[in-house]
Amino acid sequence: MGDVLQQRELLRYQLSPNLQENENVLRKVFSSCSDIVFRKLPSEEQMETLLVYIDGLTNTDALEQFVIQPLLQQDGMDSFKNGILPAAKLVKSESFTDATEGILTGKAILLGKDRPYVLIADFTKFDKRSVTEPVNESSIRGPREAFTEALKTNTSMLRRRLTTSLLKMETFTLGTVTNTTIVLAYLEGTAAASLLQTVRDRLKRANTASILDAGYIEEILEDHTYSPFPQLQNTERPDTVAASLLEGKVAILVDGSPNVIIAPMTFWNGFQAPEDHYEKFMYVSAVRIIRLILFTMSLLLPSFYIALTTFHPQMIPVALMMSISSAREGIPFPTMVETLLMDIMFEGLREAGLRLPKAIGSAVSIVGALVIGEAAVQAGFISAPIVIIVASTGIASFAIPRYSMGLPFRLLRFPLMALSGTLGFFGISAGIIAIIVHLCILESFGEPYFTPIAPLHIKRLKDTVWRSPHGRQQS
Repeated sequence: MGDVLQQRELLRYQLSPNLQENENVLRKVFSSCSDIVFRKLPSEEQMETLLVYIDGLTNTDALEQFVIQPLLQQDGMDSFKNGILPAAKLVKSESFTDATEGILTGKAILLGKDRPYVLIADFTKFDKRSVTEPVNESSIRGPREAFTEALKTNTSMLRRRLTTSLLKMETFTLGTVTNTTIVLAYLEGTAAASLLQTVRDRLKRANTASILDAGYIEEILEDHTYSPFPQLQNTERPDTVAASLLEGKVAILVDGSPNVIIAPMTFWNGFQAPEDHYEKFMYVSAVRIIRLILFTMSLLLPSFYIALTTFHPQMIPVALMMSISSAREGIPFPTMVETLLMDIMFEGLREAGLRLPKAIGSAVSIVGALVIGEAAVQAGFISAPIVIIVASTGIASFAIPRYSMGLPFRLLRFPLMALSGTLGFFGISAGIIAIIVHLCILESFGEPYFTPIAPLHIKRLKDTVWRSPHGRQQS
């Protein structure tokens, strides 16, 4: 702790004309940092120059060509005396803080004898992943590009799609340890001023030590932290971000993260797939209705089965009830217990398939479900109808296009099963009412979560459950 305080105290000082003193301060700040390069460059006038950079983050080839070799010549030294270097971005500063931040972000700094300032030249270059197809948001039609971990690459992809000066990008630095660069992107005149101010205020209040991914700040920016529903949309597709900006939303890009946060988010955004705006509107509208039906199945199907077989068997056709009763003959567990056990096992297989290597993940999840389900039925631990119910529920949950929107319904399925197993349809009704009330009072940056249905906005209904043709959405 004492070393940290000492470093912070050193950074408060201004640069000295004495080159050796400046070097000593920087060496104390970067003590035990083997990747920090300190290189002195003598000149014909016996004027030493100190070059400091990080090996691995700085383009050493460009540094050698445009800085080191010219400085060893008379013309290059004259340029340095005048504060000139052949770099695209060059900053002149008298602060140790600026010098250390420049080094840590991959820039090269130059200190000279009898020069109480530092030149910070941007020669940043590091290995990065190339632009590939989206992994989690694949689509049949539409662009095949996905964001990468490089912030500059991500902002350039947005600029290429929105070639207008109205696209604004504000930069913030968050994280007292990581000093992560965050960009707030929006279209001037389209995004509401109140929304922009709210986002800026919340970003400035995000006082945390580390931000390594966009997920670190999602909980900080949300209106209701303890709600299971996502209030911020995250995406890896540049076309989705561009479309959201055109709707008046804002995007938050985090350096080092391939996911971009979009705010505000509504309930209906979670059921819209990337290709919904690339296919014919009639097909898209029909598919969206099917998604909502399947989402309802994934949430309520096990609960309805438990309630019907436990409390309301008279509502089941006689032939079907006889079939279910014969299948349940000899089963040692009540319907609610066997449904819970089978659902937990299904979720475990799904998580195992996600965490295992891709080559064996799918095989383990599919084979595991078949083997365990068949063995459990043959052993008499569970009934065959439960396997059908749980498998149908799992397949229906896969129809939700956004992973973050499917998570709360996977979580809420279990308390609904408990309510149906104890109170029947009354318990299911109480649970559904509680969920709907929660969704109606939920907000995302001041916008109601259930909008445009609650509250009702007729003009905005053109792209919710039903998608109107593109030419009529603006009318």
